Amino acid sequence: MTGPNGRRVIAVSVGLPREVEWRGQVVVTSIFKTPVETRVWARQLNLDGDRQSDLAVHGGVHKAVYAYPSEHYAWWRDWLRATDLPWGALGENLTTEGLLEAAVRIGDRLRIGSAEFTITQPRLPCFKLGIRHGRPGIVKHFEKSCRCGFYLSVVREGDVGAGDGIEILDRDPGAMTVAETARLRTSKRPERELLQRAAAQAGLSPSWREHFTKKLLGDTTE
Repeated sequence: MTGPNGRRVIAVSVGLPREVEWRGQVVVTSIFKTPVETRVWARQLNLDGDRQSDLAVHGGVHKAVYAYPSEHYAWWRDWLRATDLPWGALGENLTTEGLLEAAVRIGDRLRIGSAEFTITQPRLPCFKLGIRHGRPGIVKHFEKSCRCGFYLSVVREGDVGAGDGIEILDRDPGAMTVAETARLRTSKRPERELLQRAAAQAGLSPSWREHFTKKLLGDTTE
């Protein structure tokens, strides 16, 4: 069932850690996601059947589930010259429709199926996205494109499935959009006013608030 304003889940994808060879080394990654036909339970740290690999940079309560707009897939098929790019190919758990980065805000509370989620931050991909597609340059291209998708925390456990409508239950109209937050993170000369605004967002994940706070204090070591 499509949610208000055409918002819905197109696919639910999961994947477990696997070992792959990359540049002469064995790397453990969960970037390979496969769509599932059944409904899946969303828990505090991930979806059933899904697990993050490197917990130092992935996963946790603020990055339990990753959502990505299906609207970007045509653009990626063109850039990758891939006629076949299945849902989940960008590492997402939820492939969505009607939730573009410029239209959703940090802290938005969403109902999908019987579960509820909060948008916590944009995604900055690691080198494993390059492994997935055999294109190391995709990581920088991903960042520059601002087609980042966003992470979700699970605030109410429940089941989700392909075709579920997405309802925005609560929103702070003063919060920054996902797109604004992503652009600020990658900006070489961020405006101080925007940094202050970003660092003050209660709904933003602690690691991103810390990053913006350091920028305000003049810390450029990251």
